[in-house]
Amino acid sequence: MAASDSPLQRLRDVVKALIAPDGCPWDREQTPGSLCEYVLEEAHELVEAIRHGTVADVREELGDVLFLLVFISTLYEKTGDFSLDDAIGTSAAKMIRRHPHVFADTVFDSKDAQLAAWESIKRSEKPAEDGSPAGVFDSLPRSLPPLLKAYRIHSKAARVGFTWDSDQDVEQQAEAEWLELLEAMQSGDKAAQEHELGDLVFTLVELGRRKGIKASAAVDGTAHRFLNRFKQMEQAARSGGRDFTELDMDELNSLWEAAKLGEKGDPA
Repeated sequence: MAASDSPLQRLRDVVKALIAPDGCPWDREQTPGSLCEYVLEEAHELVEAIRHGTVADVREELGDVLFLLVFISTLYEKTGDFSLDDAIGTSAAKMIRRHPHVFADTVFDSKDAQLAAWESIKRSEKPAEDGSPAGVFDSLPRSLPPLLKAYRIHSKAARVGFTWDSDQDVEQQAEAEWLELLEAMQSGDKAAQEHELGDLVFTLVELGRRKGIKASAAVDGTAHRFLNRFKQMEQAARSGGRDFTELDMDELNSLWEAAKLGEKGDPA
């Protein structure tokens, strides 16, 4: 297959046809800024497919994300800013630079040392205006979802040594935050309650990170199980000729337990 006939080139040709003068009116109106929300939406759909869908779902959603990336890069290429090849080349060079243990002769004693070097190299790539290295969190997107942001904060802090010494220390901190939350709940101070709840969740995110668990994925799994169980409850109520909204708590709990038992291999 010739390079010009590659699937990626075909997709690029499709985008160029869409934004051509005789192309699609909607696509011709789009800008990189107007496509941002679609990137977020398609990225979430890809994550949903990876976590809960089929391989076919992942393939489709991955293609949708790639389409938007090609669309955006084509718009920038049209204005003479950069091309998709430029973006790919920049990314490749960046990965080579940040992996000296793979592409050079650097040897790290541990994974932690390698991650610390990654952060150091990354900060040196975009120095501050005065020429000093960028801060540890300067590259952290402000728009990250809260649980993901908390995870990245802990991860970056740990790479520069600012974290608890042991998992047990984090567990003790979580217990302390729980007690502080209970105290705030008794006080009736809403601001204090929100503050302490945030502290507790933030600490639990770090506890999960140390155990190789991402809180965002864990909570998403819990939400997914809840929705599946709730749907089964509604179906069970309809099958029994009952109005779901009129069931009392004992009946609802019974349906919930039945839904849980119906899940194969569920440890909950």
